[in-house]
Amino acid sequence: MTSLQSENAIRWGLRIHLLSYVIGNLAQIVVWWFATPDQFFWPLWSILGWGVGLAFHGWAVNRMLAGSHRSGQPYPGR
Repeated sequence: MTSLQSENAIRWGLRIHLLSYVIGNLAQIVVWWFATPDQFFWPLWSILGWGVGLAFHGWAVNRMLAGSHRSGQPYPGR
């Protein structure tokens, strides 16, 4: 796999993670809206928790791709 293919795979992984985050949390919001709209907004916990994981994923991808451009290697430190 070339460096460009690796970078594209890394970016696609982040995009898929983001898409599943949006779809999964929208589904929970819809369930909340129809089942318990007058109660506490419980999807908040998954939005925040999963959002932290997504933020770390984005941070790691950003660091990995920035390092690969500086060093000329597909992955920093390898």
